[in-house]
Amino acid sequence: MASMGTAVEKPAGRSTAEGAAMEITVSRQDLVKELTATQSVVERKTTIPILSNFLLEAEGDRLNITATDLDQAIRTSTALKVKKAGACTIPAHKLYDYIKLLPDGDISIKLLENHWVQIRSGRSNTKIVGMARANYPQVPEFPAVSAASLPLAALKTLIARTIFAISNEESRYTLNGALLILKAESLAMVATDGHRLAFVEKPNEALGGISGEKRVLVPRKALHELSQLLASAADDEKIEFADDEHTLFFRVGHRTLSTRKLSGQFPNFEAVMPRDNTKFAVVRSSELAAAIQRVAQFADERSNAIRMRLEANELKVSASSTESGESEDTIDTPYSGDAIAVGFNSAYILEFLKALGNEGEVRLEFKDSQSAGQMRPEDPDAEYKYRYVLMPMRI
Repeated sequence: MASMGTAVEKPAGRSTAEGAAMEITVSRQDLVKELTATQSVVERKTTIPILSNFLLEAEGDRLNITATDLDQAIRTSTALKVKKAGACTIPAHKLYDYIKLLPDGDISIKLLENHWVQIRSGRSNTKIVGMARANYPQVPEFPAVSAASLPLAALKTLIARTIFAISNEESRYTLNGALLILKAESLAMVATDGHRLAFVEKPNEALGGISGEKRVLVPRKALHELSQLLASAADDEKIEFADDEHTLFFRVGHRTLSTRKLSGQFPNFEAVMPRDNTKFAVVRSSELAAAIQRVAQFADERSNAIRMRLEANELKVSASSTESGESEDTIDTPYSGDAIAVGFNSAYILEFLKALGNEGEVRLEFKDSQSAGQMRPEDPDAEYKYRYVLMPMRI
């Protein structure tokens, strides 16, 4: 796995005494909240044992908690009472699962000999086998300068409307993330897996700290982590974004997600956007989703292919397979052009409609049966510009 930053051998900045027998008291509720925010980064199966641990560092009046898989890391903190400052590492999932089962109240955590860690709460007394703090990898620090300020609600929407279109094929390296495009007056995100493309933009959004245009590729796993961090923050909160040569940083309040950049060239998505899709129909999202779900029960299981046929004031959605039979649904819609039939992957359309919350109306735009179709919400006053491009299927 490509390493985030440079090394495993160099431990993170040591301001605490290496051999200090750390001894602290922390609120169980506060600790569970922060462990919940960080534990998903920790791989359950890893070939490097230290990576299955949290790093806990007690300094001043804060307990800093770090989790990393070398590709990405989350750092967070919570208030504590310090008897002795110090640091230790504890198996992440074991600690998280155990702390969740304790009653609310204060927990004392104490570092013993041979990296064992004692946890006491009320009448519960547990010792967990830890590992040497010195072996914990260096985690990149948030850069001191050049942070941009991003709106939380907008970034949350951008991720939700593109993440499902990211490629799962590891070999298609540059498609394993979404392209984030930052400008002084807008932010946008685009993702594609080669079969479909999702593009969403929030115009008229002043971004602090951005001049010109900045494009960065954010890995899929980091987007999952980021959306979880954003979900637990207030919508009016700002996100601090920064990057250096190898790493992207997103700071939400007292939590920081760092992730290695995806290198390589993202495809020229502007060239893929259809320009001559003059045949179109407008239908209710919920009605279309319901029709596709019914019809798709009879689609070929490997391809999920359905046919959309637009003819006089009707959109017909149909599917058939030799194994299960055939099905057709008809939706009324104003249309007076030439009849056109195009095949699409039903799962791809349903994911798009789900990202819209199956609400409002959606505009389906076609050129011919061999060309890409385009879908977008039918709302001229929408806050976001959202376009979804789908390659056709032969059926």
